[in-house]
Amino acid sequence: MGFIFFHSYCAFLTFLLILLVTTYCFVNQVYGEQVNTVSNSNFNGCDLFKGRWVYDESYPLYDSYQCPFLGGGFDCLQNGRPDKQYLKYRWKPDGCKTPRFDGEDFLKRYKGKKIMFVGDSLSNNQWQSFTCMLHAAVPNSNYTSVDISKGIYSVYFTDYGVSVLYNRNVFLVDLVVGKTGRVLKLDSISGGDAWKNVDVLIFNTWHWWFHTGILQPWDFIQEGNKTYKDMDRLVAFKKGLTTWSNWVDYNIDPTKTQVFYQGISATHFRGQEWGQPKASCAHQTQPVNGSIYPGGPIQGVKLVKKVLSKMSKPVYLLDVTTLTQLRKDGHPSSYGNEEHKGLDCSHWCLAGVPDTWNHLLYASIIFEGDAK
Repeated sequence: MGFIFFHSYCAFLTFLLILLVTTYCFVNQVYGEQVNTVSNSNFNGCDLFKGRWVYDESYPLYDSYQCPFLGGGFDCLQNGRPDKQYLKYRWKPDGCKTPRFDGEDFLKRYKGKKIMFVGDSLSNNQWQSFTCMLHAAVPNSNYTSVDISKGIYSVYFTDYGVSVLYNRNVFLVDLVVGKTGRVLKLDSISGGDAWKNVDVLIFNTWHWWFHTGILQPWDFIQEGNKTYKDMDRLVAFKKGLTTWSNWVDYNIDPTKTQVFYQGISATHFRGQEWGQPKASCAHQTQPVNGSIYPGGPIQGVKLVKKVLSKMSKPVYLLDVTTLTQLRKDGHPSSYGNEEHKGLDCSHWCLAGVPDTWNHLLYASIIFEGDAK
């Protein structure tokens, strides 16, 4: 009798366990509550973002003089930069071979679709690079270049029906002007409708969170009903990025839209980071040797990865931090236009480093497609 009872009890527990597991899986499948680990485009043991810069005589991927989309202080040759060696470096990932960028292949793959870069002027940097790379691949293809609305710009490759857009939104969350001044709202996104119905989204935000003085574009920070004159900038950044991640989780259908996050791009104002205490990016003509930056990591990188790892929708990190840290030679420095007077060690010359971001974006798309 006791044996029968024990056997029945075990059978009941087994049934209950199966029921719980089945219910949990069903809820996850329906509501998307599973936690995806952040992907840094690591395919078959190949990490695209660990490697070194190697000299390649076949570079650059396009002639900046032939690109009709360059502006914003990125055309360093046009602005008088005398050296050209910075154009000749190719990113070589450790232990893997990346497909060479094929702009025509990309246009065919995404025929009739929309690609949008969303963020600050570094997103503009990447957007201009991408349009130049595509134009170089199909130089005789028809295109139109228009300002769709305030803060949204588009290059439309007519023969392929492909729109490549840039939406300037430096914080991704709202910055509004009210009676009391300019307010950065950490928990509000009102401009997200522009991101819907887009096939590929590449987001970026970082540098503007740390501007102070006359470069700081806000007077107050608001979260919920609380308003602050200031707060720890990393804390504010995390709150804003979390608001963005929640927006993506709620609004994006991953079967229709691929989402990428452009990692933190390095600056080179302090030469002590690479062993030249009195130097900056000015007059630099070669990358840092090797694959490790002597200045150490940027503290926001772990935070970005942590936020992305908690998202329920897949977001692929273009982890460009290390490869940009190694390129102290790639900035406009004093060869920006009038909008970038002084020493620009934040943005990148075009042709140049952002071409590699787009090459790795293309490689990520190719690898992901081959894996399906």
